Amino acid sequence: MSKFAIKTLCAAVAVATAAGLTGCSHQANADPALDASQQQQAAQAAGPQYAQVVSVTPVHQHVNTPHQVCQDVVVNHTEPPKDQHNIAGTAIGAVAGGLLGHMVGHGKGNTLATVAGAAAGGYAGNRIENAHHQSQVTSTTEHECKTVTDSSDRVVGYDVQYVYNGVTRTTRMDHDPGNRVQVQEGVTSVSDAR
Repeated sequence: MSKFAIKTLCAAVAVATAAGLTGCSHQANADPALDASQQQQAAQAAGPQYAQVVSVTPVHQHVNTPHQVCQDVVVNHTEPPKDQHNIAGTAIGAVAGGLLGHMVGHGKGNTLATVAGAAAGGYAGNRIENAHHQSQVTSTTEHECKTVTDSSDRVVGYDVQYVYNGVTRTTRMDHDPGNRVQVQEGVTSVSDAR
């Protein structure tokens, strides 16, 4: 081999080596965000990613619901007697007692017997009328309403704890996802993966 051929071959090897080193150096200085983007695109191309569900805890909310309950009820009203002081009985008794006393006595005793008979008759008439008094009871039907509160407990969501790439995370979902959830980088997908 001639000296010229050997020099040309050495020069070609040197250029190839320099080009290889430049390529390695260029890859070492590449933007890491591009690598992450490329990794994410590769992951998306590979299909959906799933995380293993560790626990699902229902989230409960206590709800009070007021409503009106109405019904017809019978109400009794008691009215006192019209003649509360028994005036009619006392008067009738006094007149009857006075007449009887007047018939019994004579002279000055007649006046005394009339007064005594009137007093005794008035007292007796008062007691008799009082015994016969009854309060007047009237019944009416009235529409009565009252507010009643019903309490209930309902599930408003689920706290889901899952493991993705070795990291345990928690998210709230509107349903029980089962034993795994579909995830995107940095975002939990609300999926029905089972």
